[in-house]
Amino acid sequence: MIDLLRWHFRIAWSLAEDVHLPCLTDELCLWCPAPSALTVRLDASGRWRPDWPDPEPDPAPPPSVGWLTWHLIWWWTEVSAVVAGERAAGREGVDWPGSAAAAVARIRALAHAWTRLLDSDPDLDAPVAYPWPDPRPARYTLAWVNAELMKNVAEIGAVRCLWGAVQRPQVRPLK
Repeated sequence: MIDLLRWHFRIAWSLAEDVHLPCLTDELCLWCPAPSALTVRLDASGRWRPDWPDPEPDPAPPPSVGWLTWHLIWWWTEVSAVVAGERAAGREGVDWPGSAAAAVARIRALAHAWTRLLDSDPDLDAPVAYPWPDPRPARYTLAWVNAELMKNVAEIGAVRCLWGAVQRPQVRPLK
């Protein structure tokens, strides 16, 4: 099971590391695909805080790449703490790092730490209460990380495509 989880993580991580993360810029991270987009904003205290409407609208507004990178940093920081037996900081305790380069560096650090965790042969049956309130065997959480990583990276890719289309619109004739 751990070999399968490692393999699946490497696939998800390669989409981030080889395709999308190297292309992130500050301009792209802060570009909003719609006026109602979720994004990250510099507050009066100098912290980059994510939008988080309460209650969350359905459907959710489209996110910026900055918000998506914050979201990835937030949940990966949370799950890493919980799996390590530590107290999670909570959503309010995790800021966006303030630039694309800093966000990419933080995501890479989380990925390296996660790789070390997977390589340590964790107890796959140990109870973990993340992202669910009731504990499940750790293998469920490890599999969830792979799925959530792939989802967030795909969302980053989708916003990158939209941004590219807006920056370099091309009109193609209909045939």
